[in-house]
Amino acid sequence: MYQLTTENLKMLEIDLKNYFPHSLQVYGYIYQLNRTGQGADPIRVFADHWPEFRFVLIKPEIREKGDLFKDLSVFSKNDGYLRDILAQTDIIDWNTFICLATKLHHEKILENVAASKGVPLIKEAVCHMMVLQEPSKLSHGNSLSLKMSSLNESHLALVNSTWKFGNEHSIPMIRNMILNFPSCCVLDSDDQPVAWILIYASCAMGMLYTIPEHRGKGYAKALVTIMSRRLLSQGYPVYCFIEEENRVSYRLFTNLGFTEDPDYRAAWFAFNDL
Repeated sequence: MYQLTTENLKMLEIDLKNYFPHSLQVYGYIYQLNRTGQGADPIRVFADHWPEFRFVLIKPEIREKGDLFKDLSVFSKNDGYLRDILAQTDIIDWNTFICLATKLHHEKILENVAASKGVPLIKEAVCHMMVLQEPSKLSHGNSLSLKMSSLNESHLALVNSTWKFGNEHSIPMIRNMILNFPSCCVLDSDDQPVAWILIYASCAMGMLYTIPEHRGKGYAKALVTIMSRRLLSQGYPVYCFIEEENRVSYRLFTNLGFTEDPDYRAAWFAFNDL
């Protein structure tokens, strides 16, 4: 396996575009890395060969005890080679907790790898990957004349407590998102956030949330629109993941011009116990 250099990553970004949507999540990490550097949450990027790669792995660095709420992400041009890489190389430490992001199609491969390593496997989430294809369907931004701002570190506990997967292990990840990536929130009369949206290290929009007593006012639509326009203006890929059972969010993003490849599902698989 080869750890890619800065120059390699620039070439990889261009090449990964040829494999959308399957490569989009890995592409998002590379896009962000090429523009912001390692920032506060370093990752390493590996490929099996260069420049004729068949497999790419995004591997976050674990820098302190408990700093485990970080996804490994993989893209492979060949399913058989993905199986061989995961089963035969030591690039992944199978004795630790791992959350691996890939496409649902790879589930059987991962089940076989887990069995061969003698580690438990849990399918944590299955999501639609929604990509903005028709920006013309976006609403007109802040048409409600809302008081908007970005999140800051004082909002960390609030965001973590309302996120479905939030716990003590997710705090470093969310702190990194707030401090280093774009965010947007609606403020109340006391300048407190009542609705917000963040960006993951993969460039995907996420953690969209409105406090229950403020729902039904169009805040989510305004946030998605404002964030999408901001990302578009800066050249970012504009996409998100929506869990299959979340029909409300699916309708929201579909109505705003986001579409999906019906044959593609993103999935997160956990090995071992957090």
